[in-house]
Amino acid sequence: MNFQRGRVREEPEINLIPMIDVLLVILIFLMITTTYSKFSGLEINLPTADTTQNKEQPSEINVVVTAAGDVLVNKSAIGGRTVESIVVALKRAVGDSSREPMVIINADAKATHQSVVDVMQAAQQAGLSHISFATQQARQ
Repeated sequence: MNFQRGRVREEPEINLIPMIDVLLVILIFLMITTTYSKFSGLEINLPTADTTQNKEQPSEINVVVTAAGDVLVNKSAIGGRTVESIVVALKRAVGDSSREPMVIINADAKATHQSVVDVMQAAQQAGLSHISFATQQARQ
């Protein structure tokens, strides 16, 4: 038996207005609680280099420090291990050069730290300020 014969059945519908209200409240909450970070940048103008300007290689003085602490300047052994003897050997290696040479220190991995510091101190006393350390790539 159908008691509602004359009535048309209503289709169910979703009311979107309450859902939109809730979404707007969430959006307003997120906008208020969000902190805005301003990223600051530093603009840098890097210098350019012209490779054709300086073709002359600076002279080099190779100083080798062995694991035992012995010092060799340009593949020749010096008399002692003191700073003074290293200074004399460095000044002799410079000779009459018009340009200041680069001192390249090749120290053994097992050489004492003090031996390397003595070479650096001797270079400073000899008036040589360009010092570099030679390394090798790790074997894989």
